Amino acid sequence: MSTTLPRSVPSSTQLHGVRWQRSSRSTGMNNCVETARPASGPWAGLHAVRDSKNTSGPALLFAPSAWEGFIDALR
Repeated sequence: MSTTLPRSVPSSTQLHGVRWQRSSRSTGMNNCVETARPASGPWAGLHAVRDSKNTSGPALLFAPSAWEGFIDALR
């Protein structure tokens, strides 16, 4: 399946109904990122990333192959 990235960066509040997650290794200081995977709407199937200090700010969106490559590089 081909995933088309949007031409503009959505705010986190535009990603309705997503469940944001952060690492279990995060501290309570909010110096981390949160990730989500929208299941419906124009961003379905993409991986979203936002700053935990700015939960209504922009969300970066990544195609599944780019996200998987990023995670593989971290390991």
